[in-house]
Amino acid sequence: MPTFTALTTLTGKKAAEGLGEAMERLDPEPTGVGVFEVEDGSGRWEVGGYFTETPDETALAVLAAAFEAKPFVVSELPETDWVAHVRRELAPVEAGRFFVYGSHDADKLPEGRIPLLIEAAMAFGTGHHGTTLGCLKALDHLLHQGFTATKVADIGCGTAVLAMAAARVWEGEIIASDIDEVAVDVAEANLKANGMAGQVRCVEAAGFDHPELGALAPYDLIFANILKGPLVALAPEIAANLRVGGQAILSGILNEQADDVVSVYLQNGFNLEENDQIGEWTTLILSKQG
Repeated sequence: MPTFTALTTLTGKKAAEGLGEAMERLDPEPTGVGVFEVEDGSGRWEVGGYFTETPDETALAVLAAAFEAKPFVVSELPETDWVAHVRRELAPVEAGRFFVYGSHDADKLPEGRIPLLIEAAMAFGTGHHGTTLGCLKALDHLLHQGFTATKVADIGCGTAVLAMAAARVWEGEIIASDIDEVAVDVAEANLKANGMAGQVRCVEAAGFDHPELGALAPYDLIFANILKGPLVALAPEIAANLRVGGQAILSGILNEQADDVVSVYLQNGFNLEENDQIGEWTTLILSKQG
């Protein structure tokens, strides 16, 4: 079955959300609509939809004009077995003591590494992206420094690979949260696949907006592998939910955005401990000061 995409950009969150809602009423209707801020500081937003039938380009043109968006670009995607494709492309990843792999590479587990099974179908947070890899390496660095944690939060957890890594090395209370309920389901499935069901509590939440997250605070370690905008907005909450001397591992930050993020966290009582770049992405380790 062919799949079509229709993508546009425009300025302003309110207009973008309005356009996204209007797209959901199209005929033929899209199977999904996404509204995302373009993380380049321009204030632009991307709005797109997926269709299993050819979208009505006249209706799309009317919507673009009504919301002052650029004309939609409509494309037909090739039929691809994406899971098979990802399996071919994604080799296992070693990040310090951690080894992230798919079940198709179960025979490649090296001795002396901590295994984390993430299936190829779960493409966000597999360990191959510079942000996830950077966070795992940052955790490995803290372990080499002798840091220990009994309370850990993984904010914006995706596959929960970071929470699972923490649960592999420490016994304690570990919670993983994501704003997307599908990600929460994926996180729980990954825990089961790794024989870790019950070792990490998974909740749906924006930031720290969940009673279970508040009940466990203050944390010894907080992961937040999201994007610059949410990281900046969450700085006061991360500070409030982290104990003095606790560590925050932050990523989802383009290299050119790192100084801005560091500046905000310094203003919120943190010291910068490490700044690591992998490709175009930066991972930060920050400690909370008294």
